[in-house]
Amino acid sequence: MTLPSRSVERAAAIPEGDPLPPNDLIVPGEAARVDLLYREHRPRLLRMLRRFTSNDNAGDLVQQLFARFTALGPIRQAAIDNIAGYLHRSAVNLALDEAKRERRRAAGDHVSAETVELRAPDQIAALEARDTLRRLETALARLKPRTREIFLAHRVDGLSYVEIAARTGLSVKGVEKHMSRAIALVDRVLPDR
Repeated sequence: MTLPSRSVERAAAIPEGDPLPPNDLIVPGEAARVDLLYREHRPRLLRMLRRFTSNDNAGDLVQQLFARFTALGPIRQAAIDNIAGYLHRSAVNLALDEAKRERRRAAGDHVSAETVELRAPDQIAALEARDTLRRLETALARLKPRTREIFLAHRVDGLSYVEIAARTGLSVKGVEKHMSRAIALVDRVLPDR
């Protein structure tokens, strides 16, 4: 197919100093490079962002992060020495910005203490909570030290079974067995929870 002579003239008439094509032009090799970075860093970024926000929101933040990274263009991307560090810091900044937006949005829902009638604490509920806590402490004291350590690491510190396994040198199945024992004892001691 041949071009009409007019368009050939226009193409030839573009001076060398004219601006480059728009930044949204995606170079095929660049798209593959960003795709590889996305596949490599997405799982770690998701795990990190889930500490700050919900699972759904973490995925959205990772998408937003890579959209911004792609918008930098190949020249500015190439100038980044530590891409993993850049992506991590950018993800933290996005999470902090999201938290600020949430606080601003939630500030409108705030009700002043002067406008609400405050009630005294429920003494019976406090006594029941204290009794439950005492029974739970007694149950935890009856556990073997390793089982107690694993139970507290998961339930109090929020560690995953994989993290606990790495920390203790057990397999994930071993951690699951210890957790099952601890949960069974707690259920026997606190059947009404």
